[in-house]
Amino acid sequence: EVKNTNNTFNMKFLSALFLLSAPAAIDSFSTTSKSAPMPQSNTDASGKDVDPLLIRAARGEKTERVPVWMMRQAGRHIAEYRDLCKKHPTFRERSEIPEVAVEVSLQPWRNYQTDGCILFSDILTPLPGMGVEFDIDEKVGPVVKPMRTYEDVEKMHLIDPSTAAPFVAEALRTLREEVTPETAVLGFVGCPYTLATYLVEGKTSKEYLEIKKMAFTEPKLLHTILKNLADSIAEYALFQIENG
Repeated sequence: EVKNTNNTFNMKFLSALFLLSAPAAIDSFSTTSKSAPMPQSNTDASGKDVDPLLIRAARGEKTERVPVWMMRQAGRHIAEYRDLCKKHPTFRERSEIPEVAVEVSLQPWRNYQTDGCILFSDILTPLPGMGVEFDIDEKVGPVVKPMRTYEDVEKMHLIDPSTAAPFVAEALRTLREEVTPETAVLGFVGCPYTLATYLVEGKTSKEYLEIKKMAFTEPKLLHTILKNLADSIAEYALFQIENG
């Protein structure tokens, strides 16, 4: 049953990737969108349409060189980021205040001029929009009230990203305007199983005993959690594409 849920998510997420690689097909992505889609192509100084190198490579086109992007571009290795953390000490401040998230996202791009500029965010950011609250302890990491019964799962609902995460849309649109036309703006989501580990375990874990136990003893319950997450994350991914 878990495999079926993953297939459902894969179909929706592959659709999102297809839309990302086909800039013309952006008339209507998400049923919950309340804003006009952000154009996925840009123009250079001569007015010619330019798709980012990373996007062209993802489509399988022949490119002039291999695009460069690094995981964990932003963070503590950058002096400007460490200075910013003094003013905005919590991760949620840095990721949920649009102008701060934009600044953190741009810092490594300014320094290294990578072909992708990724939104500074967290995989748990959309959870409140699904009815699941969380906090980020600066020492422990993300903390969630464990979800291990059907009563817990019934509190979940489909996300409306425009209501739950308007700051994400604002940050992505600003980034699209700030970076050069040949730079891809990368969104940020977590896949259902990764999110489910936090929901079931309550925090990060080395052994993931609770979710493994649920998979064997309550597979239908885990399937329900994964399906709820898959439906909402698909909406959230499309929402990000619409916004740049």
